[in-house]
Amino acid sequence: MRNVLMIIAGLGMTSCVVVSDGPSSTSSSSSFSNYSPWVEWAEAGCYWDSFYYDDIWYFEADVSDPDGPLDVVAVYADVYDVYYGTFVDSFELFPTSNPYVWQSEWLGHTTYLDCFYSGYEVDIVAYDYYDAYDVLTVWPYTY
Repeated sequence: MRNVLMIIAGLGMTSCVVVSDGPSSTSSSSSFSNYSPWVEWAEAGCYWDSFYYDDIWYFEADVSDPDGPLDVVAVYADVYDVYYGTFVDSFELFPTSNPYVWQSEWLGHTTYLDCFYSGYEVDIVAYDYYDAYDVLTVWPYTY
């Protein structure tokens, strides 16, 4: 207690006092490092499906991660209108049997997208378990 009073007296009118209880009895020397995922390749676009009699929007990405493919927990396709500078829609991609490939397809009538409009830009965003991410921007194939 005397040491604490001497420290307080020595600090004068400052507003910060640090008191140390000494070294911790359980110290860890291990260091943690997480690497961001990497979107290596991506494609987006639409095509006509005569079975559903509707346009189909598709999004596909190859994503790797130095921490392993299972560290990637989510991949999204965020669509923007570059002419107006606005966000249009977002689509979740799902893992396939290949742990590096993520994809999804959506019926055109369930989206806000138009296959005859060429002003879209798609950001493919991959997130890992610790929220590190990577983005690859592509232009979708339209009519």
